[in-house]
Amino acid sequence: MSTQEIFSVWKRRRAPSLSVLLCALLSLSLSCARPAEKVERAAPRGDAGSYAQQVEQWKAQRLASLKGEEGWLALVGLFWLKEGENRFGSDPAGEIVLPAGKAPKLAGVLRMSGDTVRLEAQPGVEITHEGKAVSTLDLRSDADGKPTVLNLGSLSFNLIERGGRLGLRVRDKENPARVNFKGLEYYPTNERWRVEARFEPFNPPKSIPIVNVLGMQEDTPSPGTLHFEVGGKSYSLDALSEAGASELFIIFADETSGRETYGAGRYLYADPPDAQGKVLLDFNKAYSPPCAFTEYATCPLPPQQNKLPLRIEAGEKFSGH
Repeated sequence: MSTQEIFSVWKRRRAPSLSVLLCALLSLSLSCARPAEKVERAAPRGDAGSYAQQVEQWKAQRLASLKGEEGWLALVGLFWLKEGENRFGSDPAGEIVLPAGKAPKLAGVLRMSGDTVRLEAQPGVEITHEGKAVSTLDLRSDADGKPTVLNLGSLSFNLIERGGRLGLRVRDKENPARVNFKGLEYYPTNERWRVEARFEPFNPPKSIPIVNVLGMQEDTPSPGTLHFEVGGKSYSLDALSEAGASELFIIFADETSGRETYGAGRYLYADPPDAQGKVLLDFNKAYSPPCAFTEYATCPLPPQQNKLPLRIEAGEKFSGH
């Protein structure tokens, strides 16, 4: 699927936006703050053991995270709030329409004033936060990484902040997509795709334009470039970093994108550079972004310089979900 095709699909939906601010936390003491997509991380690394076993453990954790109650397959809605009253419930006339049979016609109101959102539950409707029923509550977004999560039956919802806009992301732990998901497909694990790269820091750090699946652009801090070789040819990728994390975050596309792998590219994490400036890029752990699995994600796309003119036959494939 081309980037243009992805845009056309998303233009038919409510128009969310994304704030992708990243920070450079490296040995050079670069720092900044970033409200996340937050770019959902791949599963943690596997435990010690053979490399093949480690990759298999990583795949199992990746699948468990994707199918979990808070995973991407549980998403059932994303609604962008307007100033003032935002009614939520199963009534199609409301601003936030929850799945039929999962909520009363009017479950409550989210009242937005500037950057403040206050929950006002409808009398008789039990909405809980951290196991306790709440009737009114000021909500935190995910801008600081710890949003207020509300529960209504099998549904959960929380605020997200993207590009200065606030939206409500809704999950259903009973979403059939979790049960019916057919699993993930990968290229065979091949140590050829564990590539040593040389990290070249930007000094001072610079920002690069990152566009999301909706065509929204954010200038995003980048700590530096990763230079590596495959088959005797040289390539490079600009890295990003996430607030509070030392790992490098890489968004890339290659000549498998839109063929065997997801059309909008893939994601990859790597440990920070060692004392010699070396970084190990393990493309066997490259994976599809959230928008490969749900229409309710807002994913950053690879910058032009991260579109590689080679086939990276490693990591997660994509054949449609």
